[in-house]
Amino acid sequence: MNLRFVETFVWVARLGSFRAAADRLNATQAAVSNRIASLEAEMGCELFERLPGGVRLSTIGQRALQPAEELLKAATSFKVAIGSPQQLRATVTIGTIDSIVHAWLPNFIERVKERFPSLGLDLNVDTSLAIGREVSERRLDLALLMGPVLSPGLKNIDLGSMECVLVAAPSFGLGDSRLNLEDLRAYPVLTFSRNSVPHIWLLRQFEELGVSPPVISNSNSLSAMSRLACDGVGVALLPLPLVAPMIASGVLQLLSITPQFPALKLHAVYADDPENLIPSMLSVIAREASLHTMGVSA
Repeated sequence: MNLRFVETFVWVARLGSFRAAADRLNATQAAVSNRIASLEAEMGCELFERLPGGVRLSTIGQRALQPAEELLKAATSFKVAIGSPQQLRATVTIGTIDSIVHAWLPNFIERVKERFPSLGLDLNVDTSLAIGREVSERRLDLALLMGPVLSPGLKNIDLGSMECVLVAAPSFGLGDSRLNLEDLRAYPVLTFSRNSVPHIWLLRQFEELGVSPPVISNSNSLSAMSRLACDGVGVALLPLPLVAPMIASGVLQLLSITPQFPALKLHAVYADDPENLIPSMLSVIAREASLHTMGVSA
């Protein structure tokens, strides 16, 4: 039995279409269709019912899914058990967020390359909402984001927290003052993408105060937000690892504002599937990198 055909069967079953499985496996739709046809011919049964716009498991396919997943897990365990980490060859799709890119992603990649030099990493940087959706849909092997992602079948690993701070250019003259959140109403505010945790927190704080919020500009590019803050476009709520060098150089000033923004909770998230050994190992490395960079003992 061809394990690649079994893997294809599992991904078609999970994603519900040949096209989605082809995207996930970096194959053509025709190749996926041929693999399934070959597997069905070998087994002497139909594993899927063909439907307009997709497929669904047949009764036999439903019975076959769990044994197929266990077979893939056994094959992965076999490779890991007898092979050298240096020989572990695979490509892992990882989704992450701008905050982690600017904090400890380089350290994470260095650690991965040191332990698994033949492992390829396919990186996608987006918002936590988008990355969480993709890992829920099994389009990513591993997500590093503001979590947790509360979706069935996903495992969340705590990566610690990241402090966020409010900063402004010295031209605002706010660095030496003790401020309340109401004081921000006079200034444009720059922050994370719309409907992100920081954005929602800001809106709720002003709602609890019973006052209208300031003009808030959002972006999933924190580099862009920090540049605008340095140029005096507005007060910015941003991750401390990103703006710490700018504060140290005097380009930005740290603001003392009550209430203080709560630290971002970071998680590694992956599908809790039988064969997902590599993402589970990488999540441990991600925790090491995060806690090391943040100066926390694991």
